[in-house]
Amino acid sequence: MVGFVTNMIAARTAPGSELFAGDRRLQVASARAHKNRWLVSFHGVDSRDDAEALRGRTLCAEPLSLDEVGGDGQAGDGDVVAFVHELIGRQLIDQHGTDHGPITAVVENPAADLLELADGRLVPLTFYRTHDAASVVCDVPVGLLDDMDEPDR
Repeated sequence: MVGFVTNMIAARTAPGSELFAGDRRLQVASARAHKNRWLVSFHGVDSRDDAEALRGRTLCAEPLSLDEVGGDGQAGDGDVVAFVHELIGRQLIDQHGTDHGPITAVVENPAADLLELADGRLVPLTFYRTHDAASVVCDVPVGLLDDMDEPDR
């Protein structure tokens, strides 16, 4: 069983897709959903012992190309595609053009992943609109990022 931190599970588990467990390259043979999890089999992982050796390992993959996710920057449900590595290090700019500082991490959260700023403030990824080489633009609700301007109480 494999847990995923992606919204493109079908593309990541398509037969022939490659995932990496450290230096080990794994090619997907088949995959299917089963009780809120995914059962994935890999070429060359033919025994229970082979599979057990992968237990608890984090699987990684190369970024998908736009051709692999639809070719137009849109995921299957119409969401704009943004990869974590494209967001970290860029400045978060709100809809008014205010720079709120660099994004240092994307934090996994059940409701919505969060963009973490250098000063610790968090912005739900659902407010993301677009990004370029220098910045990430988000429609930030009034008051969400004002907490750093408030005096200590």
